[in-house]
Amino acid sequence: MTMPEITIAAPAHRDAVVGTLVAAFVQDPVLRYLFPDDDTYPRYAAAFFGHLFDKRVHRSSIWTIGGGASVAVWEPPADPSTAAHQSPEEASLYPVDVRARVEGYDHVVYAALPTYPFWYLGVLGTHPDSAGRGWGRAVMRAGLERAAADGLPAILETSNPGNVELYRRAGWEVVATLAEPVPTWMMQQPPR
Repeated sequence: MTMPEITIAAPAHRDAVVGTLVAAFVQDPVLRYLFPDDDTYPRYAAAFFGHLFDKRVHRSSIWTIGGGASVAVWEPPADPSTAAHQSPEEASLYPVDVRARVEGYDHVVYAALPTYPFWYLGVLGTHPDSAGRGWGRAVMRAGLERAAADGLPAILETSNPGNVELYRRAGWEVVATLAEPVPTWMMQQPPR
């Protein structure tokens, strides 16, 4: 089977990308910590991923494959103290309790990020209907190639223990762990 073309997402891909990520993260420990209620998860997760998409789509740093069936949302190098904190628009998407969890998680993660420039893999997800095809690795690799072209390391965090070994096999190394609010592994891939 031939690998479909990897493309950089455009605004028209928003619905497909958001739908993929909502489906891919239904059991993710961080997303379920942020949005624990089964009834509201789809709405809040869609708002969360939609906001991430909107922040990055014009930076040409979202790679997709299979019409959005697999997605890698990357944050280009920026000052980590300002790169990803919640905006007023995002804060208005949730009730107070949900907003407090999102802000708290953001604060912990971004405090653990390096102070030097890096490419940040914020989200990597494949729709369950397309899992097992290697598409996630392919869209991740597109961002890693961009980081390598810039001579910069890549950083990610995962709260899914099963993903740690998958990322290690792809060349990532655990550089830190966070115990709260959800056990999370910070991983880095040095510049190639």
